[in-house]
Order: sequence, then structure tokens, then C-alpha cells
Amino acid sequence: MGMNERVKALNQAPVRHGAEYVLYWTQMNRRADSNHALLRAAEWANSLELPLLVYEGLTCSYPFANRRLHTFILEGVPEQARRFAALGAGYCFYLRRTRQDPDDILYRLAAKAAVVVTDDYPVFVAAKHNASAPAKLDVLYEAVESSCVVAISAFTKREYAAYTIRPKIHRIWQRYLSPLPEVKLTRRWTVPPPEFHTEVTAANIASLVASCEIDHSVAPSISYTGGRLAAEATLRHFLNNNLRRYARERNEPAAHATSDSSPYLHFGQISALEIALAARSHAAEHSLVADEFIEELIVRRELAFNYARFASPPDSFAHLPDWNRKTLTDHDSDPRSPVYGYEEFAAASTHDPLWNACQNELLLRGKIHGYYRMYWGKKIIEWSRSHQDALETMVRLHDIYALDGRDPNTYTNILWCFGLHDRPWQERPIFGMVRYMSYEGMKRKTGVDAYLREIAHLQQSGCDPFRLKTEV
Repeated sequence: MGMNERVKALNQAPVRHGAEYVLYWTQMNRRADSNHALLRAAEWANSLELPLLVYEGLTCSYPFANRRLHTFILEGVPEQARRFAALGAGYCFYLRRTRQDPDDILYRLAAKAAVVVTDDYPVFVAAKHNASAPAKLDVLYEAVESSCVVAISAFTKREYAAYTIRPKIHRIWQRYLSPLPEVKLTRRWTVPPPEFHTEVTAANIASLVASCEIDHSVAPSISYTGGRLAAEATLRHFLNNNLRRYARERNEPAAHATSDSSPYLHFGQISALEIALAARSHAAEHSLVADEFIEELIVRRELAFNYARFASPPDSFAHLPDWNRKTLTDHDSDPRSPVYGYEEFAAASTHDPLWNACQNELLLRGKIHGYYRMYWGKKIIEWSRSHQDALETMVRLHDIYALDGRDPNTYTNILWCFGLHDRPWQERPIFGMVRYMSYEGMKRKTGVDAYLREIAHLQQSGCDPFRLKTEV
């Protein structure tokens, strides 16, 4: 088996002879469609004349494990099971409910595997697993990158802004913008799943979540259902209703002109490649221009993955440009008024109605509109005791409440508030030469009042009129 540019061998162990199957551990690309890692695992299975077993796990012990994140992941499992069965692959889903439950399922499955293939992902628990697991296995362990349209390995160094990565992506992206081949397995999986497999149905998701040793205070999103079917419905809605007005209205939250795909991209329930191809095809068919959307989906998103690949840990000021770090240091002790702590921010109890609405959107929907999230972050900087406090508050709020948190985009967008991938501006207190945003500016540029009314309705009713009707 030759290596391709998306594949990395993370240990020196051999392929196991006499094995029962090839194992694909889906950590971040939780889908049976348009998945380079799944294709790699299928290649191995066919070349070794073995069946393929897909393992997906969900543990109670990941950082900030809560009811919202658990529910969103579990909502994707029934369709995963159907689609992997249709491919002829085995599928084992293991829900580790308490810390007393076994935590060695990967190793049990790997003991019977010829090869272990998993997702290459630069942050959060997948990055930790891929750093620690390979050395504990006596079988070849490969990580395959399937999160980006253009392979991350196409860029051999860190890029410092969109203007440096854009021409490099544009030079090569045509060779990546084509559908992946279908997964075809020559040996079908014919035996029952292992005894520790957890059966997930639409009807038992709530009771499964309730049985887990996690934070139950964070309620599921009132706006987003997890899973492949919801991801596909969200994409269809965007293409049919929003793509034609995306360039004009994407920074207007009350217009609902964005794709709302970030939760599904984060959990890998749909691929950026599928979205890019669908947007390009829809635009061509309807004489639309999709350039601004493709810019955000490929150039901006892949700049974030490039940053996360080369900047570890990603939530650190150490990776900011020199001018940036100096100006923040120079102004870190500037007086602030008012000053809020984490609990006041988390409770949306500041003096600013727009900021509170943004935080309430995060609490209820699990996602803040992208343009208003910039304002949200800038104000946390302005009202925190220090820049480090502000950074920790933003990261923690995303870790706990955001369906699209714990992601390269998250870290990059948060650090953009501190000047990453931006340029110096006129110097001012607290921010130094980092870009500033004001309530008055937001009122001039966007329909703040319409947004405030919408979020007030969410708070009062507990339901979202913009929620798409999707099945689990």
C-alpha cells in the first residue's frame, strides 16, 4: 500500500497477519460519505482481503463533557449505523457512560486488527489520542487528514494571513475539487458487533445521555439537530435560500444568510469538500456567484487548520506576531471599566444588551453568528482584568457551550480578536494597535434591534422559529 499526501504513519509497527479485520476509528470525521480516512481503511481491507470494522466512541471523560455535545453526537449515530451497513462495513459504537466503565475499547479492537486507521486532526482530544495511542499498539496506526478540501500537508510552513495562503490555495485547489470515489468493499462484514456495542435509536438518545456521568446543566441546542441527515438538510436549505444573498447579507445576523454548517463540519458529519462542490454546482446551475462563500469555506477555514497544525497549543498568545504581542503587553495593565469575571460573562449579565444577546445565542443555540462573535470577543477583551483572562474566558465559553467549539476555526477566530491574521490599527487604550469594535459601529452596519428581538423571542419561547425540521 503506497502512502498519499493525506496519510501519516504514526508508529513503526507492522501490519498484523492473520487478523480478523481492518479497523477504522472515526474520531473527528463521523461520516460514511466523502471521507479520505474511510477510503484509506477500505483500501487496506480490500488489499488484505479482510472486512472493515468502523469504531466510533463517545466517553464521559472528555473535557467539559455535557448534555449538549453528547446529544448532538448521538443524534448522528443511527444514520451512521445505516450507512456503514449499506457499505458492507461493520460498525461498533461504544458509549462510555461512567468513569468506572472500560476505557480500553480501542485496544481491544486493535488486538484483532491488521491495521488501525484514524482521523488526523490538529487539536482537542483527537490530537491527544494520536500522540499517545500509536506507541501502545503493536499494529500499524495511520492517521488520515479529511477535514480540509486542500490537504493540510500541501503547506509546509505556517501562513501568516489569508493574503499569503490564498494564492497558494488558488494555484492548486482545482485538483482537489472533485468528488471522492465511492467506498467499495470486497469482503462484507457478516458477524454481530462486539458485545460492548451500544445500540442508539432516535427514541433512546435522551435516556442514554441521562445515564452518562457528564454535565447535565448544558441543555441541547434549541436550533441544531446533530447527524448526517440534518447536515444534508442544512446544506440544501442554504443552497436554495441563502447562497444567492450570502455575499450581500452574511454579516447581517437577522437575515439568516449564512450556511450554519460549522457544527456539522466540526463533528465531521459533512465534509468541506461536499459543501464546496455543492455550492459550486448550484451557483453554476443558477447563474450565481459563490466566490465569497468558497473563500470562507476553503481559504479562511484552511488558514485556521494551518495555524492549528503549526501553533501548539493553539490558544496561546505565544503564536501571535511580534507587533501583536508587544502591543498587548504594553496595554495589559491599562485600567478597565467595567470589569466582569467569568461567571458574569457566562450568565450574559453585562451592561451591554447586544453583548448579552450574543451570549444568550451561544447559551441557547450553541453558536453565535460569525460577525457578532467578533464583537462578542472584542468586548470580553475590553471588560476583562487582563488579556489572558479574556482569552481564557472566550475559550472556556466555547469549550462548554459551542457546537462548533474545540476546533481550529474556534481558536483562530478567538485569537483574531487579539490581532491574529489581522493588521495593526490606530493605537488606543486596552487594545493597543489591535482592531476595536463598538456598539455604535454595529448599529450603523447591522440591524441590532432586529437581532435583539430575535434573541429575546428565543429566551421567552425556548424554541427557534429558524430551526430546520430534520430527522434523527
